[in-house]
Amino acid sequence: MPRQALAFLVPARHPGDAAAVAALFDQGVIRPEEVVAILGKTEGNGCVNDFTRAYAVEALGHMLAARLGTDLATVLGRVAMVMSGGTEGGLSPHFLVLGVRPDGPPAPAPALALGVAFTPEFPPEALGRMAQVDATAAAVREAMSQAGIPDARDVHYVQVKCPLLTSERMAEARARGAACATDDTYASMGLSRGASALGVALALGEVPRAALDDGVVGRDWGLFSGRASCSAGVELTRNEVVVLGNSPDWGGALSIAHAVMRDAIDLPAVQRALSAAGLDAGAGQLPAEEAGRLVALLCKAEPSSSGLIRGRRHIMWDDSDINATRHARALVGGVVAAATGRTDLFVSGGAEHQGPDGGGPVAVIVRG
Repeated sequence: MPRQALAFLVPARHPGDAAAVAALFDQGVIRPEEVVAILGKTEGNGCVNDFTRAYAVEALGHMLAARLGTDLATVLGRVAMVMSGGTEGGLSPHFLVLGVRPDGPPAPAPALALGVAFTPEFPPEALGRMAQVDATAAAVREAMSQAGIPDARDVHYVQVKCPLLTSERMAEARARGAACATDDTYASMGLSRGASALGVALALGEVPRAALDDGVVGRDWGLFSGRASCSAGVELTRNEVVVLGNSPDWGGALSIAHAVMRDAIDLPAVQRALSAAGLDAGAGQLPAEEAGRLVALLCKAEPSSSGLIRGRRHIMWDDSDINATRHARALVGGVVAAATGRTDLFVSGGAEHQGPDGGGPVAVIVRG
């Protein structure tokens, strides 16, 4: 029997609300031991001090540990917990539970396949540099192997959760005589995301190794992955990697497709992703029955570095009250919500080297 990928999206009343995930176990639709990753959107600010991410990880981890009869460390050592802060605009907080069933039903066409891998723990000075790029690339290859996806063309989305620098972590590095890539904690988020994305690009053959060095991270926006989505947080010190693609060796009714938004208002790219996944996107909003087949939409949001969208000025980088990535999440969230008729969408801010400057990847998981 083929393996079967499982995916269930549930609402979250607050970042520590594990009840809806626990209900999936009570209903018998997925078993705790089948869970390999949980992706979440929490209503924090998405910045360095967004502890809603860690709160969600703790709550979900303890709940899973109790269900599995083990401890939190064991759960976090096996399950990728990817929490993305920021549900600005109309975005709805939620959790996407991903699992693997070893004996799923056969499928007439390639079905959703997934693999999870982890890098070693990073010292602070490795973040935003080639050490992080290479370690991420190795983890992506490991996750592809685990998923049984030998051809990178069959990979449609790679989710990475990566660390950031805190004042304490930078002080620890300085005490050892090591220099970090930046002394700005917020800037470290972008560098960590960027290095992780370039690691994905390297593993998938989107960027050659010869084009990469420490100097291009966070600087050369012509180098990017069209399938990477990277989110930084204070709650971990390694990269956690989830690879999603299609494989004829997997069963079940789920599949995935993707497209790349060229800018924040690229509605046609969203519609291409929906259509490629087999949904009747048409020229407007998904009909209700098609929206019901949509299991998850995952995309990146980033203000263009030029300060322009199709030649017209935006002020996202100039607002001292609201961080630019928060503006971008709200903007892109509105575009994809209008396309799908849904607001429980995984819109992640900070798209350094994830799609072209000002744009980003968009992936769609559907049920046949």
